[in-house]
Amino acid sequence: MRRQNEVIRVIKDFVGILPFIAAYKPPTDDKTVSMGLVFQQTAAKYANRPAIIFEGRELSWQQFNELANQFAHLLKQQGLKRGDVVSLFMENRIEMLAATIGASKIGVTVALINTNLRGKQLTHCISITESAKCLLGEELQDAIAEVRSDLSLGDGDYLWVNDKRVQNEHLAVDNPVAPTWTVDVMANLRAMPVVNLADTESIRAGEKALYIFTSGTTGLPKAAIIYHRRFLASSTVGWKAGLRAKAKDRIYLCLPLYHITGFSLGFGSSLLSGAALVLKRKFSARDFWPEVKQHNANMFIYVGELCRYLTMQNPQPDEIDNPLQTMLGNGLRPDVWDQFRSRFKVDRISEIYGSSEGNASFFNLLNKDRTIGTTTASIKLIKYDVDEDEMLRDEHGQLIEAKDGDPGLLIAEIEGRYAFDGYQDEDATNSKILRNVKKHGDQWFNTGDLVKRIDVGFALGLPHYQFVDRIGDTFRWRAENVSTNEVSEILTAFERIDIANVYGVEVPSAEGKAGMAAITLHQASEFDPVAFSEFVNEQLPAHARPVFIRLQPIVETTGTFKLVKGQLRKEAYHLDQVNNEPIYVMKPRHTEYEILDESFYQILQNGEAGY
Repeated sequence: MRRQNEVIRVIKDFVGILPFIAAYKPPTDDKTVSMGLVFQQTAAKYANRPAIIFEGRELSWQQFNELANQFAHLLKQQGLKRGDVVSLFMENRIEMLAATIGASKIGVTVALINTNLRGKQLTHCISITESAKCLLGEELQDAIAEVRSDLSLGDGDYLWVNDKRVQNEHLAVDNPVAPTWTVDVMANLRAMPVVNLADTESIRAGEKALYIFTSGTTGLPKAAIIYHRRFLASSTVGWKAGLRAKAKDRIYLCLPLYHITGFSLGFGSSLLSGAALVLKRKFSARDFWPEVKQHNANMFIYVGELCRYLTMQNPQPDEIDNPLQTMLGNGLRPDVWDQFRSRFKVDRISEIYGSSEGNASFFNLLNKDRTIGTTTASIKLIKYDVDEDEMLRDEHGQLIEAKDGDPGLLIAEIEGRYAFDGYQDEDATNSKILRNVKKHGDQWFNTGDLVKRIDVGFALGLPHYQFVDRIGDTFRWRAENVSTNEVSEILTAFERIDIANVYGVEVPSAEGKAGMAAITLHQASEFDPVAFSEFVNEQLPAHARPVFIRLQPIVETTGTFKLVKGQLRKEAYHLDQVNNEPIYVMKPRHTEYEILDESFYQILQNGEAGY
């Protein structure tokens, strides 16, 4: 009976989405459509319905569109024109989205910058996109002030947007004073027209809408290009096939909007469907269920780590009979999946797999458990030697495909509608392309991820897959990608370090992998944990700071002088496997490294450390 019910549910689910799958065609490059145009069309259709709810404020779609128009007019007044780039450095809030849409309405590309970045990384992101202006929030002005001397922008190129929450929490004056090197946006915004702009009607789908930064396998963050067609296509699939949202629905979004998951799946689904967006500045496990219930939010945009936090919390009254029905996101671990669904009674979990820059995406269309679903892209899973960090080939030099059920490196063919838009940097784009895989002249995108094909029972003949792990020089921690080479480069700048070999290690009951660095010091140098801690906290955002430090007298390399990581990953921070080499740890909510002793090691192993 249980299998029969599942078959019926899957068939009904598929029949419900079949008309969309059959009819949907992504916009072509020359079509006159954009993020800004679709936004104002939705605003016209649902003018008086709620559009966004945030920290006690609520705007209708008409009010939200008028605010976006005022930003568009102001940005034009400030000299920005079609094809220009503006960096946006602001926390989740209404003004952040209104500014982004305002820029879109006049054909300006918005570089969405990770609000955790500081120093060299922040400078790099603003500079590499050749931003003509920088829109910054009052809440982050100190971070920009620290790097102004390293940027080519002049006084007046910084457009300052005050933050009402900052005023309330810190008892600032009612009219906070903008720094002298900025333009006070909100002071000038009131005088701007609220009408739609003619510019919006001519912007095409093939123009750049956004830059979203991704930590790749080498160097500093790379700027992935998001064209209007790509944003609209991914948002449409998330809306129609995942959430299946309607204007009466409410979407709870607490993910950062500088990530594609939050911006495209969350805001994009709201923009296309007319559903109200219940926006949160940052995720809070304590506030989650009370707010979901307060605002009657029936949809949730997630990453796996947030779901794990929620399952770790003690039961709350507001989680009982909660209104959540559907959730859409990525990175939900199989063990957390079962706990979340059974405890919180969520009917539909639409797990996806993809990346800001990737050409292939997977979607759990049929609401099957513990799977990233299926894909229409042409893909291969290649056997991969994790220890040697390389793809396996046969005696003829051809790549060997993994068997069903075995993990393999996911590669996706670049062709037709599955184009690889790449990065702002051409060399970075080329580094992700494999050539001559199946036939001479073909091209494939290397995702850098291990995936396996799994049996999910009745699935209408559609192959289903499960995410396994990230390989090589990138890992994921605190729902952020961490480039090991980038962190290594920064750590090596510390005066006493000769070589820093960075990799990710598993921590019980923690999502993703924690950063660990095997460090070799300069000859005759001693490790100073206090000075090193200060350096790390100053130079790296929280998610990229190594949790563990291992001091090694000699660095290990391969015959081709590559840093050896396979054995280091296995030994991790396990005190009985590290050859008596000192291990330091930065504990949760601490700011200094200290020796990892047996007592805290046992806490780690018991999954009780709190990471």
